[in-house]
Amino acid sequence: MTSTRTPAVWMPFPAEGFDGLPEGFDYHVWDGEQDYPADPADCAFYVVPYMKAATIVSRPLMDMTRVRVVQTLTAGIDHVEPVLDRLPAGVRLCNAQGVHEASTAELALALILASLRGFPGFVRGQDEEEWKAGFYPALADKSVLIVGYGSIGSAIEDRLAPFECARVARVARSARTTARGPVHPLDDLPALLPEADVVVLSTPLNPSTKGLVDADFLAAMPDGALLVNVARGPVVDTTALLRELESGRLRAALDVTDPEPLPAGHRLWHAPNVLITPHVGGSTSAFLPRAKRLVAGQLSRFAAGEPMQNVVRTTG
Repeated sequence: MTSTRTPAVWMPFPAEGFDGLPEGFDYHVWDGEQDYPADPADCAFYVVPYMKAATIVSRPLMDMTRVRVVQTLTAGIDHVEPVLDRLPAGVRLCNAQGVHEASTAELALALILASLRGFPGFVRGQDEEEWKAGFYPALADKSVLIVGYGSIGSAIEDRLAPFECARVARVARSARTTARGPVHPLDDLPALLPEADVVVLSTPLNPSTKGLVDADFLAAMPDGALLVNVARGPVVDTTALLRELESGRLRAALDVTDPEPLPAGHRLWHAPNVLITPHVGGSTSAFLPRAKRLVAGQLSRFAAGEPMQNVVRTTG
């Protein structure tokens, strides 16, 4: 591969038919394949392939000696963060705030409703031609606790608004005030969990949230409460959750698991009172057009020497 003096952009979709891309860059498509489309050393702007393993997306970063911006297509950055210290100083890591809020919030609400209203049992009943009538819990009059009140947590509350919940409480890394009410710090969880009928996890994965939902967290939830995870699998201690599910005390609806993908034969597949979806919170028809708008806007700012949006970390 030969070097070029024109700054290169690597992204997981072709530039052809991509509206809004600025001129002055060499655009290369790379979606995690073994072979590189060009010399990584010439890459100035790296759009990280979506939903690929950390080992795959971090591989070219080691050789991107001229990279200035690393743009993820995910809200979380845990899959690239471990290698950032090996990059040159001044590299801006940007996340995909604005891309996944609607889709992830939709799924969170779908998981809540499907679990409370017994949809998994209805589907099994349909397969078995069995009429599973009866009374099931409603979301109305329930108390909901959102753990992780960033843009996704806020979008989840937006969608809870019409459902006549008795209360929505909010928790984030630090306390603040919003138009809807206070956001509590993580230290307030022991006081908030016993009052929560539904706990929704939408927090990023970092050292302070890994294993946050441990045996003590789960024990503080009331009998019959529902845990919904649209964050990252390692936020939850799977062994502790399995104990609560298998005892019948708690229920769970999980879009993410630890380990992930969940391997065949894992106890979680067949635990009682659990609904599992295969990490599809952001994988909807809304993703590609929103991702392209984000990338085009970021590249235009980069070309013009303007500040990047969604900067979550700068190396060095």
